[in-house]
Amino acid sequence: MATVSSASKLVAAAARTRLRPLGLRQRGRSRLWLDDRGWWLGLVEFPPPRWSQGSGLHVGAMWLWQDVDHFTFNVSERLRGAADYRDDAQFAQVAEELALLARERIEELRCNFVDLASVGRYMAVQPIGRGLVWEPWNAGVVAALAGDTAVAQKRLSAVLREDPLVPWIDEAQGAARELLHMVHDQRAVRDWVVDRVSSCRQRLALESPEPTEEALARIF
Repeated sequence: MATVSSASKLVAAAARTRLRPLGLRQRGRSRLWLDDRGWWLGLVEFPPPRWSQGSGLHVGAMWLWQDVDHFTFNVSERLRGAADYRDDAQFAQVAEELALLARERIEELRCNFVDLASVGRYMAVQPIGRGLVWEPWNAGVVAALAGDTAVAQKRLSAVLREDPLVPWIDEAQGAARELLHMVHDQRAVRDWVVDRVSSCRQRLALESPEPTEEALARIF
């Protein structure tokens, strides 16, 4: 069994104290903590420095309708660069500060993304341009769910204009085409999104309680 560093132990202890009461769960023994909101995840990561003990802080959100088998920051904010571990007393204070900052940011994300309308407002001000794939893809999904057909078509069409240089872009474009074919049918869009969220939760092996399809359908 790999030895857990002193810095990792102190980060985990601070996170248990500050994040677990909010309902966040540690992913195994990693430095990743999850805020499971059913259809999106709040992500808190305490990345270590490359060549030493210590930690930084990366907080954001992931939209589960992407239906992928890995965690990804769709909303991303690197709040602190890596601070080095010198000794337990010094780093215990660092870990406490990081955990408190993570708690504050997670509470803000919960307020900012309380429902689909709030996510739509966030998407509306995000940049859409050449070289961006997930930004217009996610914006297209939200617009389609909201019944804003014109915006959905515009955003998803932007995805299709990208060169499919790697397999994941090709997959994103395939999903965009699927959604474009049903964009005028809100019920079909909702069912499509519910299926993808449920599939993504299974692929990520998210712990229970898992929202039922009926619960997800009420959200969307």
